Amino acid sequence: MAKEEQTGVGRKHAKPRGAAASISQDALPPRQVNDAESPDSTDEESAGGSTYLVPGLERGLRILAEFSAREPVLGAPELSKRIGIPRTTTFRLLQTLEALGFLERVNGDRYFRLSVAVLRLGFEYLSSLELTDVGTPILERLRDATGLSTHLLIRDQRDVVFVAKAQTHAPMFSSVKVHVGTRLPAHATVHGQVLMGDLSFEELRQLYPEPQLERFTERTPATVEELYERVRESAALGYAVSEASFERGISVVSAPVREQSGKIAAALTVTIPRSDIGEAEEREPLIIAVCQAALELSERLSYRPRPDDPTAVQARRKSVAAG
Repeated sequence: MAKEEQTGVGRKHAKPRGAAASISQDALPPRQVNDAESPDSTDEESAGGSTYLVPGLERGLRILAEFSAREPVLGAPELSKRIGIPRTTTFRLLQTLEALGFLERVNGDRYFRLSVAVLRLGFEYLSSLELTDVGTPILERLRDATGLSTHLLIRDQRDVVFVAKAQTHAPMFSSVKVHVGTRLPAHATVHGQVLMGDLSFEELRQLYPEPQLERFTERTPATVEELYERVRESAALGYAVSEASFERGISVVSAPVREQSGKIAAALTVTIPRSDIGEAEEREPLIIAVCQAALELSERLSYRPRPDDPTAVQARRKSVAAG
């Protein structure tokens, strides 16, 4: 598939920003230890993450973060080069991660891929999210009302991550295979533009310092300035509509979900398996239904909308139309 039609599922992710640099023991300030003090004293445990780092743990986590859908199999030489540590150290870390169940060897060779322990951690995290517990029934009701697949997403830096879904019973044709845990590029998807609704231009520029953004179709934002315009437009409307901006043949309607503080916590969306949503008589009821579902989930998370909250304004149109 041509680049502008490729999905974000198979791309290589950028390394997380702000990854801590390794700290040698020589760099730490001298510490007095008396005979009665054990190496794992409670003082050290309570010191906080900003005081002590464990280089081996940091490197192990960075190794896990290098694996992706595009590069599911990696070896010690490549990982050593990327992380900047000796091959022997890298291989010892790989063996440790293998022993703990986070990696497994490929065909008994010196190459590795992620194993089930990583998946278990991911699902434990997702199950701990309150919004997935209370959001799933809302997604299912929206799916039943519209006949379309519905999803709940959160943002992780420059990616959006699908954390819950209610799949339509009708067949849908898409090159984007969306499962719980699927990642897509935030800037190229309407979900991401909704999720970035709280960001200022300066914050968006820090997230995307490059002059040109990766494009997937002719409708994908090409610069951070264009992306910011889309983000502000979606924030003002209280929802966003995308017709083939990430993948041809797929349209979506998405609305923000807010937590108690008013901060955007997630995006709730429906997917339409064609490049356009249709005329106003089809589009408007769908927008209202999505905003109503997003508002319901926000209120379940203890959010109390302001009178001028644009998503709430759209959601209230349902009762007006019904009256």
